[in-house]
Amino acid sequence: MRKIAIINQKGGVGKTTTTVNLAAALALAGCRVCVIDLDPQAHASTHLGVELDGTLPSLYDVLVSGRPMAAVRRDVGANLTLIPADINLAAAEVELAGVVGREVILREALTGMIEGDGQPASQANAYDYLLMDCGPSLGVLTINALAAADEVFIPLQPHFLALHGLSKLLETTALVSRRINPQLVVTGVVVCLYDAATKLAQEVVADLHAFLARSRGTSVPWAAAKVFETKIRRNIKLAECPSFGQNIFAYAPKSTGAADYAALAMEVMGDAAPLRVETARLVVETPPGHAATRQTTLQPVV
Repeated sequence: MRKIAIINQKGGVGKTTTTVNLAAALALAGCRVCVIDLDPQAHASTHLGVELDGTLPSLYDVLVSGRPMAAVRRDVGANLTLIPADINLAAAEVELAGVVGREVILREALTGMIEGDGQPASQANAYDYLLMDCGPSLGVLTINALAAADEVFIPLQPHFLALHGLSKLLETTALVSRRINPQLVVTGVVVCLYDAATKLAQEVVADLHAFLARSRGTSVPWAAAKVFETKIRRNIKLAECPSFGQNIFAYAPKSTGAADYAALAMEVMGDAAPLRVETARLVVETPPGHAATRQTTLQPVV
């Protein structure tokens, strides 16, 4: 199972959009995916059609009260499970302040879920991908995600101020890697809200490539990181679908947003076939004469 934290301390860069739609694309490809909403704003939960009123259990109960993940998780689609958040999660930062080992509470809770929560061994390790949507901060909740993850994806808007904040984020991953989670690596940067027609976007992407190239051969967690080839273009459908509680493939399957996240999922999977299927095919076709508009077909082959 790949455990991926999707983080950036800057808001509005596409963290939740990337978490939800990448998860949906992987699920449509036949992979078993679990999304953990670590943001008190609960945008990933809302995006997936789940809104809690504070009376039903959420991730807050797992972190603060020791509730098992099995009591909180919800199936929100074929091959897709959610550990939802609600506004109570905002209090977790304060309530966990004096708790010994507060940085690894999520990791310990996940151990129970990965091992099957006491279920038969055949149901253990039930996911191929675990995607953690983190809030726009580097507080206790984000540190818990980094302590539990194996990989980090960084969504980044192609602006110079976003680049400026990247160094602080990378310093945090290095600190967690040294002190809490030696296996943690930064896999790559997902460029979101991309407009290829602007010189600024092209310059920022070039700067990203140059920065990561300078890290090759060092001992930092991002030494092997890359800028994903797939760029998530600006697309109004991506902004509209959360208000309907749908992912982009349910809301606008022929949009450029769906095409981009389908291509990103294919890039993330790489040569590794999903565990429960022989092959998983994500076909991104470009109609003749329409280079900027791609049609997406996501079809698992079992």
